[in-house]
Amino acid sequence: MSTRKGGVGGAIVNISSRAAQLGSAGEWIHYAITKGAIDTLTIGLAREVAGEGIRVNAVSPGLVETEIHAEAGDPSRLQRLSSGIPLGRAGKPEEIAEAIVWLLSPAAAYVTGAILPVSGGR
Repeated sequence: MSTRKGGVGGAIVNISSRAAQLGSAGEWIHYAITKGAIDTLTIGLAREVAGEGIRVNAVSPGLVETEIHAEAGDPSRLQRLSSGIPLGRAGKPEEIAEAIVWLLSPAAAYVTGAILPVSGGR
């Protein structure tokens, strides 16, 4: 991708989580730690490769309707935590995907080093 090495530039979108900022105390702190590392990678790499025509951003989903909750042993987790989401519901995978598509698009050409919360306000 690097324009310095003959590439045409490009965009990278990492997948973080609101857990990185919220901490996930008492539940998923190990998950939050790894997502915090992704945030650091996103910001550092964005600054490192911007001059090579590469944009680096992250999407930071909140609670999303996926199997991760049930697979982690808490199938009612979304119902239990949804009341704490200002929009009143968990997100859908398609809503996260739309944010990723936007960050990869020319419409986001001036966006780099951003961690975009897609979390219903949580």
